[in-house]
Amino acid sequence: MTPDEQFMDQALRLAKRAYGQTSPNPMVGAVLVQDGEVIGRGWHHRAGAPHAEIEALADAARRHRSVSGATVYVTLEPCCTHGRTPPCTEALIGAGVSRVVVAAVDPNPRHAGHGLVLLREAGITVASGVLEAEANRLNEAFNHWIVHRIPWVTAKSAMTLDGKIATASGESKWITGPQSRAHAQRLRLGADAVLVGVETVLADDPSLTVRTQPGFRRPAWHPVKLRIILDTRARTPLGCRLVSDDGRASTLIVVSELADPAKIAALQTRVTVMRAPEREGRIDLQWLLPELGRMGILHLLVEGGGTVLASFFEAGLVHRIALFYAPRILGGEESRRSVAGQGFRSLAEAPSLTDVDSRRFGEDLFITARVVRATSG
Repeated sequence: MTPDEQFMDQALRLAKRAYGQTSPNPMVGAVLVQDGEVIGRGWHHRAGAPHAEIEALADAARRHRSVSGATVYVTLEPCCTHGRTPPCTEALIGAGVSRVVVAAVDPNPRHAGHGLVLLREAGITVASGVLEAEANRLNEAFNHWIVHRIPWVTAKSAMTLDGKIATASGESKWITGPQSRAHAQRLRLGADAVLVGVETVLADDPSLTVRTQPGFRRPAWHPVKLRIILDTRARTPLGCRLVSDDGRASTLIVVSELADPAKIAALQTRVTVMRAPEREGRIDLQWLLPELGRMGILHLLVEGGGTVLASFFEAGLVHRIALFYAPRILGGEESRRSVAGQGFRSLAEAPSLTDVDSRRFGEDLFITARVVRATSG
């Protein structure tokens, strides 16, 4: 690595400390360097809190270090507009830094690159694109939402090696081991919402909460920002966890005009119910995703079951997969598949994958990849 890459790598590591805590803002880290020595570090902790650059400047001040003439390494172009906090470009100019090194340019079309222009006009040397791919990967959900205004969708499933998520009778706990389940919690932590179908609710009665592990930097128990049930005919039981637990204020049930009004009214006494158009007897996902985007859902984690996952794949709405494979073979025509539906009619129509990565969690295999042919966004 070059010195610029080494310091930017430090900034990226700092940004990751806020995983799951900054939405609807991106994760950003910053490092201040003077004569090859780090004199200040910072990262954006949460929405509404100071940005990474401001945290780094404050850190340098606590160390009684002058930042005049210093270089700042920041993983995302400094903001140049007033939001919840003042523009970081003004703070950097005022602090007297001489050089700004940026990993990724702001993806927002309204001010992409404008912050860099302002810094150059102030006489500051600017470099960009240092570890850009890593920075963009860190904030892929934010980058997609800020441009397209619909959520970035990750499809998650846990299955046997032959692609089964449950026996014919519905038994599924636990196919994968504890290490896989812990990582699945981390996936939830990084999402704004977790979505399942009503069949999963009826079969498993999930809570869809995030039970954090050491180092997660969150309370020991908390609901995700939003828990979503796709329930065309309002069959969700009033006694299920998602409707009756302490986190029910974070539950959204999406029903269609096919649902019984009396059942809708009963559910509305406990949780939020959204009416959506239906398409061929199912919730119209092409309508739903922009609605979730308007609600500030940047990253949607779709956990199934097989019919729901198939609907998202068939609609071209999946951007990334996160699949856990247990060393088991279940077999059987009636066993439940991880992706059900009618399937694609040809290989040419089937989504392909790239950036495939794999790792082990105990005896299980975890595979993540980008879906090449997500056609929406």
